[in-house]
Amino acid sequence: MNISQKGINLIKKFEGLRLDAYLCPANVWTIGYGHTQPVNGKKIVRGMKIDEAEAERLLRCDLVKFEDGVNKLVKVPMTQGQFDALVSFAFNLGLGALSTSTLLKKLNAKDYAGAEAEFKRWNQAGGKVLPGLIQRRAAEAAFFHG
Repeated sequence: MNISQKGINLIKKFEGLRLDAYLCPANVWTIGYGHTQPVNGKKIVRGMKIDEAEAERLLRCDLVKFEDGVNKLVKVPMTQGQFDALVSFAFNLGLGALSTSTLLKKLNAKDYAGAEAEFKRWNQAGGKVLPGLIQRRAAEAAFFHG
C-alpha cells in the first residue's frame, strides 16, 4: 500500500513546515516536514535553510521508507485509513517504535479495536507529555477507526 493524500496532509499538519533548521522537542536537528537525515549529503545544523519544493521532495522520499516498513510489519488486512495512521505514527516515532509496540502486536492479532486504543499511549517526547502529540495520536486513531 501507499499513503494517500489525506495521510500526507495529516503528517504535514502535525509536522508543520519549517524551512529553517530547528531542534525538535526530542532535541534532534530537523527541517522541512520533520526531516532529520542529511540533506543532499549535508548534516542538518543550525542555520541550514531549504525551500518549500525541497521540503516536499524530502517528505516524499522519507515516506517511502515508512510505507515499506508498515507494509512489512503489518501481517493483516488494513484499510487505507489504518495504513495512513500507521505511516504517520511511524514517521513521527520511527519504525523501531512501531515494530516493538503493543499496537502492532494487537493489530497483527486482528485486535483492531485494541490497536486503535494504543495510539493514545504514545504522547511523549523527551520524557514529557506534549499536547501536540495528544492531538496527533487522536487524529491518527480517528484515521485508523475510519
